[in-house]
Amino acid sequence: MKVPTLLPAMALLALLTLSCSTDSVEEEAINAIAASYVPDTKIIEIEIMELINEYRINQGLSVLQDMSEIKAVAFSHTDYMIEQSEISHDNFYLRKANLENNVGAVRVGENVAYGFHYAQTVVNAWLNSEGHKMIIEGDYTHFDISAEQDENDRWFYTNIFVKK
Repeated sequence: MKVPTLLPAMALLALLTLSCSTDSVEEEAINAIAASYVPDTKIIEIEIMELINEYRINQGLSVLQDMSEIKAVAFSHTDYMIEQSEISHDNFYLRKANLENNVGAVRVGENVAYGFHYAQTVVNAWLNSEGHKMIIEGDYTHFDISAEQDENDRWFYTNIFVKK
């Protein structure tokens, strides 16, 4: 094969073997973050988890266990929301897939919030919203939360629930 014909063939081969979808790049980034960093638990996070479990007990539901893998995934989303300066469920399907693949989740739910300064106020807000309340009362076994502040001391929250 002559050099002029070999170069386009090699370029095409490289393009085909190195191309990937945006979703797989995002999924790899989420998996890498989740595997590499679990932040220390803050007092407000402990308080929120205790309030949610107290509520579940009062409703006759099972207590949820915390899980560092969930916290890592929640942290990556909270960090994303801070970067975007808005709350969202962007890329939830990637977080869900990550937890299904890495911890054996069969069900995943998520509550997010912004701006609340106290554990009780964020939990009350979730309980006063039918959709968020359904997640809190859902058929789950584990959960964890990430509460982070941006540079203006505004709180962002991601609370992820998992059934194993």
